[in-house]
Amino acid sequence: MNRCIAFALMAGLALSGCGQSPEPDRKELVFSILSAESQASAEKDWTPFVEDMAKALGQPVKAYYGSNYTALIEGMRFKQTDLGWFTNQSGLEAVRRANGEVFARSVNPSGIDGYEAVIIVKKSSGVTLDRILKCDKTLNFGMGDPKSTSGTLAPMTFLFAPRNIDPATCFKNVRSANHETNLFSVSGGLQDAATNNTASMDRLRLLDTDLARNTLANVEIVWRSPRIPEDPLVWRKDLDPALKKKIADFMFGYGVGDTPEAARQRAILDKIQTKPFVAANDTHLLPVREMEATGALIEARNRKDATATSKAEAMLAEVRKERAALAVNP
Repeated sequence: MNRCIAFALMAGLALSGCGQSPEPDRKELVFSILSAESQASAEKDWTPFVEDMAKALGQPVKAYYGSNYTALIEGMRFKQTDLGWFTNQSGLEAVRRANGEVFARSVNPSGIDGYEAVIIVKKSSGVTLDRILKCDKTLNFGMGDPKSTSGTLAPMTFLFAPRNIDPATCFKNVRSANHETNLFSVSGGLQDAATNNTASMDRLRLLDTDLARNTLANVEIVWRSPRIPEDPLVWRKDLDPALKKKIADFMFGYGVGDTPEAARQRAILDKIQTKPFVAANDTHLLPVREMEATGALIEARNRKDATATSKAEAMLAEVRKERAALAVNP
């Protein structure tokens, strides 16, 4: 089956963009949303924002919720989606493979810029970080989506790769799941440990339900990563410039000001865990590119692979050169 058709059927999206002109023949704008938790909870929080976007743009806006980050990337690649909220790692892939570009970023409502990847265990289980790193194949471990920054890239870069640990051979079982599933699995004793992030845990805390409170009370953090940048919003480069301007005007004006309407909009943004969006570009992805290159370099050195080591060193040098240039010319 044609790969584009297969993706469209899987995602429940129109087939109009498959192998056709740069602009799909459809009336609605498709906004993809990473659903690191359940689609039901994401849809409840995002629907008012999507409805406001449609009203501001004067055209229908369809939300596509994907817990599989690859589906979000492929959706943009095959022009089945037009813009979306990505993680840093999946956003980087959208830029590389799907003709995307970063145009905005979220802003942590806590006032702290960024979030942390974490590893959680069931409270009072006796599972410590040392026990996890023992790699005796007795523990069941939960990883995130392979394209998840906090669920996979950060723990691999900062915890496992520097110790030459392959989770596949370290643990009894390794299962990839979204953040919400990992939280509930550890809390319920189905997993001994799992990756997660502070933003996902904060999002669950905001629900303020008995289930949310009990779940968080049953887990504890045994490892934290360095701070990770907030999530990027990416649109397709080939969108009509006039449409891009309308989208930008909506995004950067939403929730801004001291009017009752702005206050209503900020309440909606609170539900999706951001303050008003701010402008950004592809340089927002430099930290995750540095993480990626660092992880690749560590793994190559662990394998004593000279060719891969040289390639990773060149990648890392290029990223650092770009960061230095940005610091001089912000």
